[in-house]
Amino acid sequence: MSTPRVSFEFFPPKSHEAEVSLWKTLERLAPLKPTFVSVTYGADGSTRERTHRVIQRISVETDLNPVPHLTCVGATREEVDSLADDYWSAGIRKLVALRGDPQGGAEVTYVPHRDGYAYGSDLVKGLMEKHPFELIVGAYPETHPEAISEEADLESLRRKVDAGAKCAITQFFFDDSVFLKFRDRVAAAGIEVELIPGILHVTNYKTLVRFAESCGVSLPSSLTNLFCGLDDDVTTRQHIAAHVAVSQVEALSREGVRDFHFYTLNRAELSFTVCHAIGVRGAT
Repeated sequence: MSTPRVSFEFFPPKSHEAEVSLWKTLERLAPLKPTFVSVTYGADGSTRERTHRVIQRISVETDLNPVPHLTCVGATREEVDSLADDYWSAGIRKLVALRGDPQGGAEVTYVPHRDGYAYGSDLVKGLMEKHPFELIVGAYPETHPEAISEEADLESLRRKVDAGAKCAITQFFFDDSVFLKFRDRVAAAGIEVELIPGILHVTNYKTLVRFAESCGVSLPSSLTNLFCGLDDDVTTRQHIAAHVAVSQVEALSREGVRDFHFYTLNRAELSFTVCHAIGVRGAT
């Protein structure tokens, strides 16, 4: 098997201390030469300016390829277009284009901004009309929680691809067959898009259970058993988390997957450990 290619996702820091910590994480992971590093918005689009600031700093101070997230939430078309223009002028050629979670949290019903882009496919279309970006979108192996059916969710992905998206990063999952079956469904539907599995490191299992429930992600009993009794044992949890992620990457690599996107939670240790184990290493 060839060495996997990896990318990393970060969220913008909320304080000076968090910014210092994020920068240490970036410095730790940079030698691994990821294909790109993405920076999210807040769940309701609330961190737009901080995302922009982090992207600018990465672009100026490192050799990393920064990829900002843009969403439909809480912004007019003019505001989103202006930000896209700024990114293009700064040399940013790749974006993650998402509808985004509603203002107020995932439990709130999404209502499109009156003067904004309504859905992810509209955002992709609008961005491609502005500049020939390379656009990444989201995909959901276990179906988006708000989708009325599996078929409707696939059609949503099709619309984003038809509008110009070339690549999709998936929601995290822990049953590899879920991703592989999804890949088969996408291919059977004639949707031509590169699928990059999103790999989430498990740092706190109780938190993961709540997060997975809100995202519609299933947790295999085997995963539950691995973390059983480790609530107060951080060190062992870290070892188990690394094992889980390495196992996922190795299993999916055997099925022809080459690229992996790590949700880092702004921490370097697990991502670095997993990358070392799968053969992604910096210059020695």
